[in-house]
Amino acid sequence: MTSPSESSCPQANCLIEAGLREQILLPSDPGYRVREATYWSRSASLSPACVVRPRFATKVPAALKALINAGQSFAVRSGGHAPSTGVSSIKDGVTIDLSLINHIVYDAHSQTVRLGPSQKWKELYKLQKFDRTVAGSRDGNVGVAGFLLGGGYSWITTRTGWGCDNVVSYEVVLADGRITTVSAKEDQHPDLFLALKGGGNNFGIITSFTMNTVHCNRVWGGKAIAPKATIPNVIRIASGFSETVTKYPDSNMVIVITYVPEQDDILASAAIVQTQGIADDPGLSEFMDLPMMLNTTKLTTIYDTTFEFLLPPGYHNVWFTASFKNDERIIAKAVDAHENLVETLKLHVPEQDFRTQCIFQPIPKLISGLSAATGGNIMGLERHKSHGVLFLLSAMMKTSAQKDFAHSKVREAVEEVKEYAAVTVDEGNLPWIYMNYADKSQNVLGSYGEDNVKIMKEVAAKYDPQQVFQKLCPGGWKISDVSDLTSGIRH
Repeated sequence: MTSPSESSCPQANCLIEAGLREQILLPSDPGYRVREATYWSRSASLSPACVVRPRFATKVPAALKALINAGQSFAVRSGGHAPSTGVSSIKDGVTIDLSLINHIVYDAHSQTVRLGPSQKWKELYKLQKFDRTVAGSRDGNVGVAGFLLGGGYSWITTRTGWGCDNVVSYEVVLADGRITTVSAKEDQHPDLFLALKGGGNNFGIITSFTMNTVHCNRVWGGKAIAPKATIPNVIRIASGFSETVTKYPDSNMVIVITYVPEQDDILASAAIVQTQGIADDPGLSEFMDLPMMLNTTKLTTIYDTTFEFLLPPGYHNVWFTASFKNDERIIAKAVDAHENLVETLKLHVPEQDFRTQCIFQPIPKLISGLSAATGGNIMGLERHKSHGVLFLLSAMMKTSAQKDFAHSKVREAVEEVKEYAAVTVDEGNLPWIYMNYADKSQNVLGSYGEDNVKIMKEVAAKYDPQQVFQKLCPGGWKISDVSDLTSGIRH
């Protein structure tokens, strides 16, 4: 047994003293390199001093208390899919890697499922054997915890609300080391329950989620790719889809304008799922009537679709997001900003080995009503007075230097779209910023609104008075950093 004095990693000593030596991975261990290689974005891994992998949820408090007592900074990792640097890793600190806490327990009586924080959504979609599904990620390799703590847009959001709206209870390790159940019940910390529904990693470490499931058997889904010449029609379709999905809430479509290096061209594509398995749903007909280069839609399952919608690994990723009023002019401006971004990146990367995505998803007002029916969440979308569009602009670059160059260019493009929306369309910008698509510089929690910021600050002070998750766990978006509620960028 290695003694504390023999450790080559001083940051690990407190964990060794807590009896966790066998659960620690040092940089010299092969398992350390394996875990670091499994981050989706190459920018996400920051080479921590060591990694601790609690084997069971009951081991998490020991790790947390040891780190707190030593004043040691740490990060918490579930699936490791977050693109923004530092969300689930930390340089010179300790990463608490929850990858071994990956249970799935389905209760047929309550039709709920209990799931570990690091479980991947593609495994949850195997609930299809019970004709059930959950409000999870469209990309099956995304981890449970980050998705749900950031809100979570799923294939059934227009039926059941955000992913977090489908959470029945959380098992949480608080800053004082207690493991507690958190739910809407009066004796189970309903204030913390609300704050966790979109509030990120500000309040504790989640070791289990219990979610409602919904009936789902076969779906109609797949990818549809159209040539660049169709983009004007795609813009028109995207601008009407928030209204369309209100009429046809089982019709789900993520519209993506993307640069494809293999063809050296920009194409229009859509990820499509009709959750009742209807092939000719009117809500999807406009896009499906476009001339297609590729169409893989068929009768399938949500589980099988996750393998069609996987984002490619191995890139350094830059993501910036915004939400704006459902208006064709703003969408057209975003498409134009994306095309200009592609041309700029081509000049900087002569071999043109990069990818981009300009994504539009509907935010119909009906989603806020679905959220309210489950007690609401902390994200504040009920303030939106009109149908909205969730916009993501991303660049996938091969090197860290290319990523640094692209970061400012993607940010400038999104700001250009927001400035256009502000001067062209009455109340063109919507205040909400989606955590799961945001860059670290974006003021996500401030975008939730003054009342919700107040709630989150009060909850953080109540359950973490020493600010453990604000100071020792710096990754992600911190409620203690929120000061300017009117700005989308933290200064």
